[in-house]
Amino acid sequence: MDRRLACILAAIAGALNTAAFHAVGFFSANMTGNVSSLSDHAASGEWWLSAFYLSIVLAFVFGAGVSTLLINAGRRRNIRSIYAIGILAEAILMVVLGVFELLMPTMERGSILILGLSFLMGIQNAVVTRISDARVRTTHVSGMSTDIGIELSMLFDIARGREPQDDATSYQSKLRLHAQTVLSFLAGGVAGVVAYQVMGTRMLFVTAALLFLMAGNAIVRSRMRLDQLQAN
Repeated sequence: MDRRLACILAAIAGALNTAAFHAVGFFSANMTGNVSSLSDHAASGEWWLSAFYLSIVLAFVFGAGVSTLLINAGRRRNIRSIYAIGILAEAILMVVLGVFELLMPTMERGSILILGLSFLMGIQNAVVTRISDARVRTTHVSGMSTDIGIELSMLFDIARGREPQDDATSYQSKLRLHAQTVLSFLAGGVAGVVAYQVMGTRMLFVTAALLFLMAGNAIVRSRMRLDQLQAN
């Protein structure tokens, strides 16, 4: 389940992140790059740009915080589908963002798009982090690339007999998960640019529809499992 969820959401994150950069020149999910840019512009005395980069980071953090509070509330109430509800909330907010983008004056669209997507990527990343017990972060390619390097080196030492053979299966599974997630982010990025060139802002509605399908399917399956448990 981790692998399928991670790959789909990583592809969506890659598509939105790359499409946003293609459209307005800012990344919505690359907090490492955004903090680095914040530092660079602050050192140069470019305070307005620094403030905007800071707002991108804060929007991402705020999204992760809101997502966590939603999940915590759902878990306290034993709502089994709370993670799917988090994805559903992301889809609804993405539709709202798409409507704003279509209605707002052209001059103001770029900043709203980036801040809105950063908030949504924070929501998504927190949902996946919580549901996978921090094994996966769909927008954090740096961390997953680090994990891939660690896992390859551990498997190399296991093959040489320097580490316990019993650990090989675990590292192989993690390697597949992280490699497929990174590749999904890459493929999503390519598809995102192509989709944005064809559809423009309407790409947000298509992405929201995919999230609706994912969340709806998960909620239905959760409800069916609950009904089966109650029947037994």
